Amino acid sequence: MASQHRDRGGTALFVVLVVLVLLTLAAYVFMTSMIAERQATKMYAREVQTRLLAESGIEYAAAMLENPDELIDQNYYHDPTYFSGVTIVSGSDTRNTGQFSLVAPVERDASATQFRYGLMDESGKLNINAIESFGLDEYYSRELLMYIPNMTEYLADSILDWVDDDDVAREFGAEVADYESFASPYEPTNGPAGSLDELLKVDGMTYELLYGEDANRNGLLDPNENDGETQLPYDNADGILDLGFSAYLTVYGKESNLRADGSDKIDINQSLLTELYDQIIDEGFPDEVAQFIVAYRMNGANNIEQLDGQLGVSTGDAQTDNALQNIAQSIVRNVASGNNDENSVTRGGMDLSEGGAVKFISLYDLVDAEVTAQIDGTSVTLTSPWTSSSTLDEEFPALFDTFTVTNASTIRGRISINSCRAEVLMGIPEFPLDLATAIAESQFIGTDGEPLPEEIARRSTTAWLLVDGLVDQTTLRLIDPFITAKGSVYRVQSIGHYGEGGPATRLEAILDSTQSPAKVLSLRDLSGLGTGYPVTNSGAASQ
Repeated sequence: MASQHRDRGGTALFVVLVVLVLLTLAAYVFMTSMIAERQATKMYAREVQTRLLAESGIEYAAAMLENPDELIDQNYYHDPTYFSGVTIVSGSDTRNTGQFSLVAPVERDASATQFRYGLMDESGKLNINAIESFGLDEYYSRELLMYIPNMTEYLADSILDWVDDDDVAREFGAEVADYESFASPYEPTNGPAGSLDELLKVDGMTYELLYGEDANRNGLLDPNENDGETQLPYDNADGILDLGFSAYLTVYGKESNLRADGSDKIDINQSLLTELYDQIIDEGFPDEVAQFIVAYRMNGANNIEQLDGQLGVSTGDAQTDNALQNIAQSIVRNVASGNNDENSVTRGGMDLSEGGAVKFISLYDLVDAEVTAQIDGTSVTLTSPWTSSSTLDEEFPALFDTFTVTNASTIRGRISINSCRAEVLMGIPEFPLDLATAIAESQFIGTDGEPLPEEIARRSTTAWLLVDGLVDQTTLRLIDPFITAKGSVYRVQSIGHYGEGGPATRLEAILDSTQSPAKVLSLRDLSGLGTGYPVTNSGAASQ
């Protein structure tokens, strides 16, 4: 019996030990599970925080675009001080310090390895929705697209057919009848495209043509984009990043035609010359400036070749032109019949009753011009207050901020020469190919990656082309309706991250600063494609 009791006691002890081990194991599993849950919760919270940090970056960019310094060109292109590692959440160490960085590729870097801290000007691309507003025939409209790598005549015309407002196919294009003949028929938009992705529905378009090899949409040549078929995306391993049409085309590019303070500019092509003269004087300019501009409108320049479209002020519609002319003449007759000297059709000793016979194609029409006018009954030659001197790039910012050749509050489609690729310029009518190359070779980043704010300020208008001797005045006047120094719609890639380690969120937004407050036109989360850039607190462009 004693032996049996001892055996039972040993068994009980063993059972107790097993239970203790199981309880200990359960406690350990529970503890590790709770630790894992805590870490997962903490990681999720950090991921959510990086999303908020990235959104803060977009709001920050919108605020900067909404409140630019008057006549001082803000360096949106590359400024690590304002756009790199901006701290939003201060932590006890760098791992807990929440930041955002606004990052972009250096578009003109042929190696596609450099990136910068700044915004991307959508006017550096060709706005397919604005091509019709240029008033070009089908051939020249197609030519705007033909210098883009891998573009064909069929694709170019098909893109134009997709966004025009008729159902008549162009010479090489596709229209409603073509799309209705498909196995799964659909209709083209025949209007402005809402996004570049919409072009994937254009006949002949493929994802590879539109977006190329840039799988993570960062504009940089990453290892997996240069390894043939080893990893996706499949590429040709030629050491050159194929960015597809998306690097050259947009649906957003436009610019504000208001002054820096948001007020209207003076339209020097307006119908009533008395109003034009009075507005110039009210602006604080001397009589000589008002006399010169109004005399030019009446008689044109003596020493500068008149360009096509300068004779006769036109809206592009004959009925509208006639109506406006009749209204203007009626107003002039009514004013002339009065006895109030203040309302006289004479200004600066000139009789303005005949109205304007010449319109300005470009503000560069003013440069170096000479005009003959009858002032107080005497023929007088007036010389332009603006000459093609070395200070033209200093004088023109104020001129461009004050005057315009159209009364539209926004101008769509003009291409920013300061941020575009050469191929976008080459299709412009009368645009010299060597000039496009020279412009594309100019940089806003120093050899060591440092920002060049002085150079950016100097190029705040397109006048630097003339000052630097890259183009003659006649050519600049011809191409000016197609080009600008900067647009007002920007693409922003904002990365929310920590000072060191941890998760990151990459958002891409399109910001329209022609509106106040600046409007977010598009917002995409690119985090699934990776961070895209090695986010650092470096003060220079990285390689």
